[in-house]
Parts: sequence; structure tokens; C-alpha cells
Amino acid sequence: QVQLVESGGGLVQAGDSLRLSCAVSRRPFGIMGWFRQAPGKEREFVAAISWSGTRTYYADSVKGRFTISRDNAKNTVYLQMNSLQPEDTAVYYCAARLVGSGYYTLIGDYDYWGQGTQVTVSP
Repeated sequence: QVQLVESGGGLVQAGDSLRLSCAVSRRPFGIMGWFRQAPGKEREFVAAISWSGTRTYYADSVKGRFTISRDNAKNTVYLQMNSLQPEDTAVYYCAARLVGSGYYTLIGDYDYWGQGTQVTVSP
């Protein structure tokens, strides 16, 4: 059974930074992604990264503020979040896709999911 475990969430003020981590229980997957779900809203794509780490993709709402990266030796993916705003408040989920080389932004594109970590940004 593959497990993805997120960590690093918390309560911060607007303008602060956080780094989320996602530890994967087996060898690195082809594509890793981050999604988020705010209260009363649907889960939405945040960022994704290719196996090599050379290709990254971002939602327009986080472009320039968030950075996704990965360390395959540690089976870990990161999401560095800078200049956080109250609208970034959500549960953040890590997701893994077994194979692929494209641009994957849909929930159904991913094979495995973590349990999520709460990020709360106060004004």
C-alpha cells in the first residue's frame, strides 16, 4: 500500500511563508502534485512537478509565490509557499501519479493521495 504523508501546515499571518512536505512510502512517482480545498469549495490544483524536477506547473493563483520541488533520494516533495494570503487558507493535499510526462491538473489524473495538512492564513 502506497502512503503519502503531508506535514508542515499551520497557522500563519498574511505575508508569512510555510513549507509543506510530502513523504512517499515507496520509490518516486512520475508526477507529484499539490492540491488544496478551502471550506465550501471544490478541491483545486495548485502545482505539479515531473519526475526529474525539470518541469513544474502552477495554478495562476499561486504562480510567483509558490514553488514545488522534489528530492527523489528522500522520496519527498515540497511546496514552498511565500507571501501567503487569507485566500490560501485550505487543506493541502499531496498527490502522486504513476506514469506520464504531461501537464496534469485534474483530481482524476492522480493515483494516490495523502490525508492533507491544514494551512490557515490570518489577515
